[in-house]
Amino acid sequence: MKVLVFDIFGELAHFRKFYTTSSPLSFPFPPPPTILGMLGAILGIDRKEYLETFSFNNCKIALQIVNPIKKIRLGLNLTNTKGNIWIPIKKKNHDARTQVKTEFIKDPRYRIYFYHENEEIFGKLVENIKNHKSYYTFSLGLSELLGDFQFIGIKDFTEKENGEIFISTLIPISQILENKIIFEEGKSYFKERIPLIMNKDRIVERYEDVVFESQGKPIKVRVNKYYQEDGGTNVIFF
Repeated sequence: MKVLVFDIFGELAHFRKFYTTSSPLSFPFPPPPTILGMLGAILGIDRKEYLETFSFNNCKIALQIVNPIKKIRLGLNLTNTKGNIWIPIKKKNHDARTQVKTEFIKDPRYRIYFYHENEEIFGKLVENIKNHKSYYTFSLGLSELLGDFQFIGIKDFTEKENGEIFISTLIPISQILENKIIFEEGKSYFKERIPLIMNKDRIVERYEDVVFESQGKPIKVRVNKYYQEDGGTNVIFF
């Protein structure tokens, strides 16, 4: 199976967690629907259409953490619209701005593995990433957080079954056999519940629990299915 491999990176990223409001927290990495939005931006596919174009019925994606996850918090000065009004100056009990503490990922870099059964869509994405072209502005979660991408290569992957091996990408817990994770010293293991499938009305239809190592190190685990690159990298696709 031919798989496009490329990196996305930037100075800051914010992938808002669905359960935070007044003090937004960020996922450590972009969830699958966010990655699909990034692909749509590169190809110029409208936000109302990219979820269908990149449906998991016809494409596969996997994500690998490259740079260690570093989180920082910054105060954002936002327009104060409490009371459904905005006054550009301080007046009585109403301030023109309100400051919100927001969590960001510092110096993020991720590796995306992408397959699409439609050769035309796959080929166009390869062409744009190779030539460093994007139809819409490429960002990392928020429009203010400009991102970049870098072509790594086209790799051959082969499907494997029922193995105890090192996985380099996010690992869906549903893929782990007998809850068997081999914990090793010097590694930091975390679990996150992330949105996986979103419909055209932007309503999440399915969530998934995933395991990852915060430094980007591979995790040894027993899984029911994985894909192996000819060079030895093992990944699990959503």
